[in-house]
Amino acid sequence: MNFLEQLRQLDFNDIGRWPGVFHAFFVGVFFLVVAVGGFYMIVWKNQMPLLEKAEREERELRQSFEQKQKKAANFSAYKAQLAEMERSFGTMLRQLPGKTEIPNLLVDISQTGLAAGLQEELFQPMDEIRKDFYAEKPIKIRLRGSYHEFGRFVSDIAALPRIVTLHDIEITPAGKDAPADQLILNVTAKTYRYLDESEAAPAEGKGAPRVGTKPGAAPKGKPASPGQAKKAG
Repeated sequence: MNFLEQLRQLDFNDIGRWPGVFHAFFVGVFFLVVAVGGFYMIVWKNQMPLLEKAEREERELRQSFEQKQKKAANFSAYKAQLAEMERSFGTMLRQLPGKTEIPNLLVDISQTGLAAGLQEELFQPMDEIRKDFYAEKPIKIRLRGSYHEFGRFVSDIAALPRIVTLHDIEITPAGKDAPADQLILNVTAKTYRYLDESEAAPAEGKGAPRVGTKPGAAPKGKPASPGQAKKAG
């Protein structure tokens, strides 16, 4: 009779009459189960938090590595983008006149309205408003003319070599006695200039960038704007 047949014939209600080999076998199985359960409870279960922590750190390190790898792969593109931004900023900054150019720019703005066929009823430069590295010069303007002439004025202002923006635009009828196509345009024009070193010095103490000279331009001998060249001629 083999071992399996003997195992099937065992009477589990009379364990005391089992052969000694089966007693030893089941006692061994019992102690094996107890040992495995004890190992799990004492060793494996206590190590689970450490294992979970290690897996979490591994995921975080993997994510950090992937992010750094992407940044490294795009570093050249970032450098090119930064260089393009610096060029664009330099181009924009070169459009800002210096302090000595503002009077001529005001003349250019005034002449733009007259050249469009408008009657100038008010041209009132206001006090400068200083920002981080530039100053804003508002001018209150009131013009009389037609829609077509107003459109030409706005277009010509946009074509000036210096930055001039228009704000608070208000168009109203010219009055009962005026021709039907005559209108009044009230607008605030704003032009901007960069601050020289002496003006920017107080702002630099607050962390503002130093902008005493324009990028890409020599401190002296700055070329005149097209509007200045025309008046000089």
